Formats: sequence, C-alpha cells, structure tokens
Amino acid sequence: QVQLVESGGGSVQPGGSLRLSCVASGRSFNFGIMGWYRQAPGKQRELGATITNGGTTNYVDSVKGRFTISRVNANNTVFLEMNSLKPEDTAVYYCYSTAWKGYASAFPYWGRGTQVTVSS
Repeated sequence: QVQLVESGGGSVQPGGSLRLSCVASGRSFNFGIMGWYRQAPGKQRELGATITNGGTTNYVDSVKGRFTISRVNANNTVFLEMNSLKPEDTAVYYCYSTAWKGYASAFPYWGRGTQVTVSS
C-alpha cells in the first residue's frame, strides 16, 4: 500500500514563508510525478506544483515566482518552499504522487493534507 505523509503546514502572516514536506512509501512501488495540490474553503482542489523524476517542474500561474518545488528521488520525498505568502494561499495542501509496481499501470495517490493559513 502507498502512503504519503505530509508535514510543515501552519499559520503565517502575509509575506511569510513555509516549507512543506511529503514522504512517499510503499513496498516495491515506484514513484513518478510528485506534487502538491491545494483546496481552499468552498473551492475545488487545484494544482499547485508538480515535479517529474527528472526534475521538470510545473506551477499554477498564481504561485510562479513565489513557490519552489523540489524532490529527493532516493528518499521519495517532495518539498514545497512557499515564500511571499498571501491570504489567498490559505488552503489544505495535499501531497500527490503517481505510483506503480513492476509493469503495472500507474495510479494517483494522495496524502491526507496539511493546513496552511496566511492571515494577519
């Protein structure tokens, strides 16, 4: 079974910074694209940022230049460095990864989420 465990959420004032971490685990699983989605109150879950095994990144326009995603493949860990945080960044942030065993198809997996609150 695949598990994604997030850490690093919390409350911060506008302009502040937070760093999210997520460790993926699962015996005999391979992990592909990893990333972070977020869901604000009353809104649909949206892409925040993703990163491939090779390091290619993708960001939603609203976080470009402020957020940086990175990963350590050896540890199946993905990070999200969030700077210049704004109140509109307030959301539950969910870690995401595709995973597969052997030659089987890849499926998406999600963490339980970590709350990020930006408020003065």
